[in-house]
Amino acid sequence: MFETLGRLAYRRRRAFLVLTGLFVIGAAVWGTGVFGSLANGGFEAPNSEAAKAVRTLEQTVGRDGSDVIVLYRSDAATVADPEFKQAVDSHLAGLPDGEVVRTATYWSTKAPACVSNDQHSTYAVLTLAGADPEERLATYHRIQDALGRTPAGLDVKLGGEMAVFEEVNVQTEHDIVQAETISLPIVLVLLVIVFGGLVAASLPLFVGGLAILGAFVVLRALTTFTDVSVFSINIVTMIGFGLAIDYALFIVTRFREQLAQGDDVEKALVTTMATAGRTVAFSGITVGVAITSLVLFPVMFLKSMAYGGAAAVVVAMVAALTALPALLAVLGHRVNKLRIPGLGRSKPREGQHGAWYRLAQSVMRRPIRYVVVLVPLVLVLGIPFLRAELGGVDHRALPVGSESRTVTEILQSDFAGAGGSNVLAAVRFDASLGDREAQQSLAPYLKNLQALRDVDAVRVDGYKDGVASVVVHTSYTAQELPARDVVKAVRGVVPPAGTSVQVGGETAALLDLLDVMGERAPWMIGLIIVITFLLLFLAFGSLVLPAKALLMNVLSLAASFGAMVWIFQDGHLSGLLDFTPAGFLDATNPVLLFAVLFGLSMDYEVFLLSRIREEYDRTGDNTKAVALGLQRTGGIITSAALLLVIVVGAFSTSGIVFVKMIGIGLVIAITLDATVVRALLVPATMRLLGKANWWAPPALTRWWQRNGFREVEAPRPSSDEREPVNV
Repeated sequence: MFETLGRLAYRRRRAFLVLTGLFVIGAAVWGTGVFGSLANGGFEAPNSEAAKAVRTLEQTVGRDGSDVIVLYRSDAATVADPEFKQAVDSHLAGLPDGEVVRTATYWSTKAPACVSNDQHSTYAVLTLAGADPEERLATYHRIQDALGRTPAGLDVKLGGEMAVFEEVNVQTEHDIVQAETISLPIVLVLLVIVFGGLVAASLPLFVGGLAILGAFVVLRALTTFTDVSVFSINIVTMIGFGLAIDYALFIVTRFREQLAQGDDVEKALVTTMATAGRTVAFSGITVGVAITSLVLFPVMFLKSMAYGGAAAVVVAMVAALTALPALLAVLGHRVNKLRIPGLGRSKPREGQHGAWYRLAQSVMRRPIRYVVVLVPLVLVLGIPFLRAELGGVDHRALPVGSESRTVTEILQSDFAGAGGSNVLAAVRFDASLGDREAQQSLAPYLKNLQALRDVDAVRVDGYKDGVASVVVHTSYTAQELPARDVVKAVRGVVPPAGTSVQVGGETAALLDLLDVMGERAPWMIGLIIVITFLLLFLAFGSLVLPAKALLMNVLSLAASFGAMVWIFQDGHLSGLLDFTPAGFLDATNPVLLFAVLFGLSMDYEVFLLSRIREEYDRTGDNTKAVALGLQRTGGIITSAALLLVIVVGAFSTSGIVFVKMIGIGLVIAITLDATVVRALLVPATMRLLGKANWWAPPALTRWWQRNGFREVEAPRPSSDEREPVNV
């Protein structure tokens, strides 16, 4: 199959490149429009009790959202001064007609909570027109200029949900530009060092550009059918560009190696596709499967990560297997042109003389020592994850000093009654009751709610169409653990006779999200493990190697997760990394990191084992095959890992904390995986297992020899040539 693809790419190279050029033009024109089609938010479970409660209240009593909070402050006047009120009224009256459906101020509500402790600040809450967050954000854009006209004598700051969404969108675009500005020059320099020439170094960037543009096209198409989160752009840039560079590095390196051995261009390309191309295909499938598993979660943010990640991986894989071979066919030996003296590899040396070969032999002389020392050490790094706390996304996800975050912090610190959070109860009556009858029926229920621990106040916020909106206030913010106990207690209160109750609010939505994550996570993990195991068996014809690969992945994941808790939950390095620790991890991040890290770990595992399998089929010597495989791939894996670390590490500069967390988590896992796991633990464990590495039941072995994906057709050796193992 892959040999055929290599011949086709060589013989139809110009047609391949013409089609690629047309695709680039179309993607640049249409695909880049994806930025205006993406959705905000999406961190809640849409069919949970909390989500249903909000929908019930919006459809009956009416929506009373804090879409925009306009914070006013005067150093000279107090809220009680007439000129303060006149300035606020004049400012709000200047908003376009029909865009704001409800306005609440201190003077309209007479609520003391709307006045700061020093009497010099107040705020207005605006509910905007629009049936969904995207429509309300569009409304916000239409009134933003008017809100920005500061009234005389007052300082104005904007907060609330729409202001947060707007700042997140702006910050996301800024982060992507910043990450590319940081990573691209470094990646180019490293590619020149690795390849020793400008022509070869430019090829991975060519594939990376195709991957990003192609993923944009896929996401733009998906937005016509479903909501796609704005954060999907981050994973497209991060994973698509990084993997495209890795895949191109594997293929270009093997192509140059075959040319150096004396192959003509067509033969070199065919051999490259049969070996490195096959590896890229299997890597793309395994990484794609891992990331696609996120669609099992009914959470728009995670589904969007699946869409963006899978699109980026598939397009990177396809580009590396079609456009890149065609370009190599056109370049031929010119792939080595524009060489930089003193850089890059000279003619490949025999494997047994290389540093990686000597490292592998050193490890395999004392494999037990390496396993006994390294495995416990890596597991110790993962211990902090045992005390991980999961929470939601709040204002602290934005950078310190961002306007909407500042507004929230001022409200929490300077307004005595504005702190804490609300639990919402949608009480639906089975029979139609008048206002007085409904109030009488609710009285015992309200009394029981007021008696709950940590409940400060209970009020009925409206009654319409047989539904009452009950608001339960607690002094704890939505992310604090005691607030979760309040929600559980409210849900435990028996509703009035003849009614049904749905409990919502920010904390309730978080609890429902955690429940959904807990229910679906085992299914996601099981799906990834089963499919990855089957793919690795198809690739290598062994039941032992897939099991070992899965265990190696667990080690990398454990260490990375432990580091995430130590850094982002405990707050270590918060000053250096410029973030505010919240005391918990975002609930969606562990499963997102699991899917992405599992896939990326398999990327290097497949590449290393493919070369080891090739050498084992050729020599029949397990120990020598491992050493030769590491010698052939060690430098490439290290280079690929370093390039990927640069690409994803650039996102650790993001101003959004959970994007920063993803970037740093990937850097830690990739570094550990490419060094400790692949360079040390894989050779050690393969030496200990010996011939058992390649074991499968005879029936499966015969099936694999007929139907499996093999690079070299050679009979498997029957003798066990293992050497004595030294401790």
